[in-house]
Amino acid sequence: MANTSAQSGPKILIVGGVAGGASTAARARRLSENAQIIMFERGPHVSFANCGLPYFLGGEITQQSKLLVQTPQALYDRFRIDVRTLSEVTAIDREAKEVTICNLQDKQTYTESYDHLVLSTGASPLVPPIPGIGKEGQFTLRNVVDTELIDQWIKNKKAQRAIVVGGGYIGLEMAEQLRHRGLEVVLAEALPQVMAPMDMEMANILHRTLRDHGIELHLGDPVASFESNGNGTTLVTLKSGTRLGADLVILGLGVRPETKLAREADLTLGERGGIRVNDHMQTNDPAIFAIGDAIEVRNRVTSQWSLVPLAGPANRQGRIVADNIFGRDATYKGTLGTAVLRLFELSAACTGINERTCQQANIPYEIVHLHPNHHVGYYPGAKPIALKLIFAPDTGKILGAQAVGEKGVDKRIDVIATAILGGMTVNDLAELELAYAPPFGAAKDPVNLAGMAAQNILAGDVAVMQWHQVQSLDLEKTLILDVRDDPERAAGHIPNTIHIPLNNLRDRLTELPKNKQILVHCQSGQRSYYACRILSLHGFQCANLTGSYKTWKMAQTN
Repeated sequence: MANTSAQSGPKILIVGGVAGGASTAARARRLSENAQIIMFERGPHVSFANCGLPYFLGGEITQQSKLLVQTPQALYDRFRIDVRTLSEVTAIDREAKEVTICNLQDKQTYTESYDHLVLSTGASPLVPPIPGIGKEGQFTLRNVVDTELIDQWIKNKKAQRAIVVGGGYIGLEMAEQLRHRGLEVVLAEALPQVMAPMDMEMANILHRTLRDHGIELHLGDPVASFESNGNGTTLVTLKSGTRLGADLVILGLGVRPETKLAREADLTLGERGGIRVNDHMQTNDPAIFAIGDAIEVRNRVTSQWSLVPLAGPANRQGRIVADNIFGRDATYKGTLGTAVLRLFELSAACTGINERTCQQANIPYEIVHLHPNHHVGYYPGAKPIALKLIFAPDTGKILGAQAVGEKGVDKRIDVIATAILGGMTVNDLAELELAYAPPFGAAKDPVNLAGMAAQNILAGDVAVMQWHQVQSLDLEKTLILDVRDDPERAAGHIPNTIHIPLNNLRDRLTELPKNKQILVHCQSGQRSYYACRILSLHGFQCANLTGSYKTWKMAQTN
């Protein structure tokens, strides 16, 4: 590569590549032809698709080269960026404005000065102090080298059974892909559910899907110890005493920010363990920026500091850093945590905050559950979406949403994420004009329906109850009314309910008491809303079970 030391622009050093670092470098070059840009990467690959790693292991991505987004030579040829792989930055001298680098090939060290330093050091897999952790046959997944090690182990050991520890995004993707590859898979999660950003009733759909695909699931049961059997197999003992044997173990226990460089340079760290930055992505040293998985970000809804290791935010942060270096006043306004996961035939997505976060932050909230089809029911292939919308009960401000289904999930969550970013309310959701044709949606899109259902609550047209309130009802004061048709009830029903089909309700009002509250449900919530309007207009006290039988049913088992 050419020597760029004679260039007259600012000298920008970037520690770490992948999403954030590479984005910073490319944007910086687009803003200046004179800047000297050097990127240091500890590993052998400077820019790779880490989100695609599980799919390479599962065989859906067949060529490893497809994972390499950029190479050092490609970055030099197009952007004149000096990329140095297998080069670890080991120290920062803030006073001298220089860093120390170790060439991992020959172990020689040298220094480079900087005008601006960008830390894109990422996050490392969490490896807690569990007895026996880290022994042979246990793997984390962070980079291309990790995929090679896991792939070779499976082939060499002729592995047939895998244990995935952790039910987050990586754990679930690895469970799916190892099953796709033909292995028996066990998934152990310390929490009572997988995919923590989702609430329990939504995660339960994923639990059933995992079991339906032959994955043995252990929830609410953390790992107590690992024991190597000496022949490459591992015995995993859970806190409950359950003992599980496997040919390999995937540790998907989450990640922690890589902050060693920042800590040793006396850069401010936050309570969550990440590097603390301002909205210009600057650390407490204005010449040093930090981005990506290594930093703490403001939650866009709660304004609280959080760790959100996602590629999309990291890319945007890299662009913002470059803009600020070259005098453009760009700010990062926070992260919604919008994410999507494919799990076999299902997609699961979320944005904003969940119900648990509302409770922990003492944020008042209301919820609607819906189960609309992803496109009109009369067009072939319509698939239901379980959609949960969380909003403020006074203003209608949208706080978050979750969705699970076979089709159309990502579209709806993306629309709601955009609405949150725009400061919109549920009233705006009801009014959104979204593309419609029978193969794609409905004249009233699921997003519109969610907004309308929330509007009904805000307007006082209907009161609602949640699935978890059913079990604590005082049946001396509340009657539960099922307004579904006979075949639906015969297929399953909520205990302690009476049954009057909606079409017969007006003729049987005398059977209902006016001195009790009536909780009404149908299959998904629409007919029970109609029933509530009838009852309210006839002087009854009533509430709609939001999401109705479908939501209640999916919340019953995990």
